[in-house]
Amino acid sequence: MVVHMPKTEAQSSRAYSPGVMTEGGRIVWLAGQTAIRDADGTDLSGNFDAQTRRIFALIDETLEAAGGSLANLVTMTVYINDPRHGDRFVELRKGYFADGNFPASALITVSQFARPGMLIEIQGVAVIGG
Repeated sequence: MVVHMPKTEAQSSRAYSPGVMTEGGRIVWLAGQTAIRDADGTDLSGNFDAQTRRIFALIDETLEAAGGSLANLVTMTVYINDPRHGDRFVELRKGYFADGNFPASALITVSQFARPGMLIEIQGVAVIGG
């Protein structure tokens, strides 16, 4: 069971929950996901929106293989290399949690990633069932 704690208006506007409580279920620890190519092999280097969308798709695929979906994410750590992408990330994330049940989250700026062209990496934890 997953229970999202009440959010303030400011927290909702930034598309995150202050806390998420779980009871029972299987925990899925997600590796950090990056994307410099889409599913067709098209280069996404330098394209923040496309990388973000692909990462959410990859996370959703992983969670579907475990019997869940993005709705089962309870927390995510998001790394970006340019703080100017922060607000855009929030807007994109809102589209994946239209019901307003956002995961708890941290948004961290880093100086660089493992490969040139990467602009974002997301890792998380999901709880499925319970």
